[in-house]
Amino acid sequence: MTRADAPAKTTGTARYTADLRLPGMLHAKTLRSPHAHARLVSVDASRARAVPGVRAVLTRDDLAGLAPTYGYFIKDQPIVAIDRVRYVGDVVAAVAAEDEAAALRALELVDVVYEPLPDVPDIDTALAAGAPELFEDAPPGTVPPYGTGASGHLRPRPNVCYEFRYETGPDDVWDACDHVFEDTFTFSRMNHFHLEPFVTVADARADRIEIWTSTQNPFPLRKELARVLNVPESRIRVNVPYVGGGFGSKHNCKTEPIAILLSLMAGRPVRYCLTTEEGFLTLSQHAARIRVKTGVMADGTFVARESEVLLDAGAYSDGSPLVAEKAGYRMPGPYRWRHVRSSCSCVMTTTTPAGPFRGFGATQTTWASESQVDMIARRLGMDPYDLRVKNLKALGEPFVPGESGIDSDMTEGLDLVAGELGYHGRARVPYRGMGLAIGFKDGGGVNKPAQARVKVSTNGDVYVGSGTVEIGQGASTTLCEVAARVLGVPRDRVSYAPINTDATPFDQGTNASSGITVMGTAVQRAAEAVKARILDFAAGRLGCDPADLTLEHWAVSLKGERHPLAPMIMQVFGGTGFEFSGEGFFKAPNSHDAPLEAPCVFWETSWAGAEVEVDPETGQVTVLQLIVSGDVGKAVDAQIVRGQDEGAAVMGLGQALFEEMRYDRGDLLNGEALDYRVPLAEDLPQRFVSITQEQGHGPGPFGAKGAGEGTMLPIAAAVANAVHDATGARVTTLPLTPPRLLTALQARSWEGGQGVGGAGYWGRVGL
Repeated sequence: MTRADAPAKTTGTARYTADLRLPGMLHAKTLRSPHAHARLVSVDASRARAVPGVRAVLTRDDLAGLAPTYGYFIKDQPIVAIDRVRYVGDVVAAVAAEDEAAALRALELVDVVYEPLPDVPDIDTALAAGAPELFEDAPPGTVPPYGTGASGHLRPRPNVCYEFRYETGPDDVWDACDHVFEDTFTFSRMNHFHLEPFVTVADARADRIEIWTSTQNPFPLRKELARVLNVPESRIRVNVPYVGGGFGSKHNCKTEPIAILLSLMAGRPVRYCLTTEEGFLTLSQHAARIRVKTGVMADGTFVARESEVLLDAGAYSDGSPLVAEKAGYRMPGPYRWRHVRSSCSCVMTTTTPAGPFRGFGATQTTWASESQVDMIARRLGMDPYDLRVKNLKALGEPFVPGESGIDSDMTEGLDLVAGELGYHGRARVPYRGMGLAIGFKDGGGVNKPAQARVKVSTNGDVYVGSGTVEIGQGASTTLCEVAARVLGVPRDRVSYAPINTDATPFDQGTNASSGITVMGTAVQRAAEAVKARILDFAAGRLGCDPADLTLEHWAVSLKGERHPLAPMIMQVFGGTGFEFSGEGFFKAPNSHDAPLEAPCVFWETSWAGAEVEVDPETGQVTVLQLIVSGDVGKAVDAQIVRGQDEGAAVMGLGQALFEEMRYDRGDLLNGEALDYRVPLAEDLPQRFVSITQEQGHGPGPFGAKGAGEGTMLPIAAAVANAVHDATGARVTTLPLTPPRLLTALQARSWEGGQGVGGAGYWGRVGL
């Protein structure tokens, strides 16, 4: 099945925001702070304004009458720096000029006086007693409603902008445990590394603001822009062309406010496109430190788990509170516990702000949880596979009290991957090992509403309108396929309407693997609504009941006789014909019994198995096999699902072995494409297998569940577990670089003899 966007993208005719050119368009560039933390004493742009070709300069002096800070739960990030800068790369001023060269010349002439302040480069420094506070006064913020067992807290302590807590079950079970294990894991900071940069083209006039932008959530973006600019939402139109990758980064305000304000000041359209290097200074995934305490019985039965997750939120909150609630909530994994207590804190540091990233908190917690499960198994002398199967929740069993039931057979999926890997009964080879891991996250978003509209023309051409953004995941193809199946037409008769917020039905955003389940259900309902109208119309013309008719290939059949619809429509409405339309809506019902105030729509489940070979002289890890699988309920387009699963798995491989943003105090050392190591083609495993499971329990159209994030989650833990199996050495810090592994090998203790992997367990290093 050919993707709907394939011809345009493969021939180079697809238009992205960066391709857009408007008459009279100016080009914007920004001046960024060289300091990790400093007070802004003065900003003088008078010399910059005099540069030939410069048409507008934006500084803090131009923010009067605006709400100049933005964010999700917490409004703390300024359009341009106001009182201080909080990380290297914080925007201080912006220039719009006839060309980029003139804008860059002008930036050199902006005179800024800084008063350096002590930096706060990491979690430990930020939480230390007497540490400098990035925000001495609390920015405006809010806490969303939570259900049973969950709570959120603004600024619970200095340099912590948000904390999420969850608890269920009696906490007096610890004394009954035969063993209590406590381990700490470190998760590296990744860049989203999307190919298309952050970019906005704005045409802002006194009575109308129109933007074309690379965003994943046009409607929330419109709402936030209206608040920041102090204008009605009806004055703002957001257009979204193709988006060249986002992975969570392209939510909320990024390049939009600066482009709009410069356009308003200049009276001309403005294009603001970041370089790759500037992208590294805009948003990242959260680095994290995760402490996990787990109580078990001697036979391996899980009893209790407590965890503390510290997310490095960077200089501004962005989506950190949202990530915190997901990380804290997902910490139990797909296992059965009598008691769970978790907390997740967003710690502010003078580094690049962190926000949503593929997997959204589950990447951090899966790394820690699935690594510790293996460690516990080896401490108990059990096979890690057996320990998992003993404690996995059953199909239909609620994740936690008040939550929806698990909609995958977890053991079935694990068995499939273990079998493909050859895990059971394998021959032992020195410095070779295998590892398994399970990824598990709630999908579909929290309280996420979606609307859709399906229209059908006189000749049976179908138009699907929805706010789900095509970011490379194939949404425009699968949503059109849903409508095509309902209406009985070939998919090539269905087109996906361009997104603009004036005409497109509302959607909360393209996130949480929600496209096929949440928006897909809205599209399915819209298609069913328009189908009912078509059948009602035809039944009226044929003098029968609508239930007597079937619709296929733009004709209705009655008692075996086929009646084309186009002539019928023309007879009633004349030569101009008519257009039928239907609306669809979906949202999970609210429930205070559910910890996040609404039951999970579906569970995104995944399994991974890895076989590795370790060079004991160099610490180099070679992945020989990588087996990944996700359960999609029922695949609407199997090829798209496979692409999503394999792409996510390779991102997980990057997290496992290569990717980390490295800082020296507040300075980012590898913030450009040539220095930032991502997986290359030569890094792919010798055997890389993805298996799409269709267990059939999905709530979406035709039994579908979402995909796209799940198979990233278990990769790092599976590789680390395989390394442990091969060497007896445990590295608890990502990525698993050769120096870290060599240190673990050197620290390894051989007492305990040969373990499951042919080596002792007790060497464990976190660097």
